[in-house]
Amino acid sequence: MKVIILAGGLGTRLSEYTNIIPKPMVAIGGKPMLWHIMKTYAHFNHKDFYIALGYKAELIKDYFLNYRALNADFTVDLSSGDITSHQVESEDWRVTLVNTGEDSMTGGRVKRMQSYIGNEPFLLTYGDGVADIDLKELVAFHKNHGKMITVSAVRPSARFGELNLDGNKVSSFQEKPQLHEGWINGGYFVINPEFFDLINGDSTMLEREPLEQATNAGELMAYRHDGFWHCMDTKRDHELLESLWEKGAPWAV
Repeated sequence: MKVIILAGGLGTRLSEYTNIIPKPMVAIGGKPMLWHIMKTYAHFNHKDFYIALGYKAELIKDYFLNYRALNADFTVDLSSGDITSHQVESEDWRVTLVNTGEDSMTGGRVKRMQSYIGNEPFLLTYGDGVADIDLKELVAFHKNHGKMITVSAVRPSARFGELNLDGNKVSSFQEKPQLHEGWINGGYFVINPEFFDLINGDSTMLEREPLEQATNAGELMAYRHDGFWHCMDTKRDHELLESLWEKGAPWAV
């Protein structure tokens, strides 16, 4: 299936990095967040990517245009200009980079992808969240229920330690546990093409009118992912993901 990744936002809460580069290009373990997300999809044989660009689009384009050179040793013959590559680290991915407007909202960016996706179901996620999600199981879930949209529902880690109290006595303590209640939108959607008709234009937020309309029509289903999921919203998130990568990232494939 074709994969849309939203990579055009400003990432203002991560301004320590995003004043210079777009958030999906912030590196974890020396590789952009975008690369980590794509590796997850490719692991399940979804390798046809459509990247919705906006803020600092040229930096993402440069990364993929120079991907082979950035990931290989090579020799340059300065007299002839010939380049010989050695030990090329390549991916068998097809990557389409689409400018979707600097000011477009998430829904508008998806709408601009319609001509590339055509009349077929597709996968969609945000360019700032990683997970150890089973995409084969997710797609099967979507096909089985027959509705228009599947969203992956996740329960993120709490920002603070959790205390369970018995009167004034602490009966258990967990440092930043996974929340037990309150599922949230974790991205990793599976969507049928008629969803495009619910998006009016560039100013439409994916998470507002289109998904609200689908919900009211009974066409939005949730795939419950109980495993690892984390969004890189802040510098603290980035530092956490970096530390997890060093220890053996749960999302790595």
